Amino acid sequence: MARSYLIPFLVSLCLTGCTGDAGLSTSSSNSVLQGAVKLGIPSGYCVDKASSREENDSATVLMGRCSDRASVKAALITLSVGQPGSAGVMVAGGADLAAFFTSEEGRAALSPKGKASQIQVIEALSVKDVFLMRVQEQAAPSYWRAILGLKGRLVSISIKGGAGEELSPQDGRALIDRAIAAMRRANQG
Repeated sequence: MARSYLIPFLVSLCLTGCTGDAGLSTSSSNSVLQGAVKLGIPSGYCVDKASSREENDSATVLMGRCSDRASVKAALITLSVGQPGSAGVMVAGGADLAAFFTSEEGRAALSPKGKASQIQVIEALSVKDVFLMRVQEQAAPSYWRAILGLKGRLVSISIKGGAGEELSPQDGRALIDRAIAAMRRANQG
């Protein structure tokens, strides 16, 4: 598959995001896009309904630790769900995805400001049908991002440390693995 086919889908998922902090939901039965995709919520984290959004057949959902007293690490989990059929880019495989995200265009897609020079892809690997990367933004702690297909839709999950709290690479990887597993469980069948 040509890398140019990847670009529109990956750029739209990487640039999707929003901020805020009200309206938490702990229900693991939440769904987006009229039930097309169910949300898998790792234990100890809640959906921030006020900051999450759905538009044009795609969705962005923000999750955070349910309580400051929770025993889980403080983290921001961002889940982006693409349009129907967008998971087709996953057939390109890990090598093509790694080549895209380590390119100038791919790093620009990962940058909140669209500047490739501010992004470094520290690790890029495929684990079964999931593409994982550890990314470093200029002057910020590294974070994990996963890209996978669910129900024909491209799904991106990113894990960043909470406000003022950095996640170690190991803690971030463990949490992204939990988030992936929760999404798969919620969308079985």
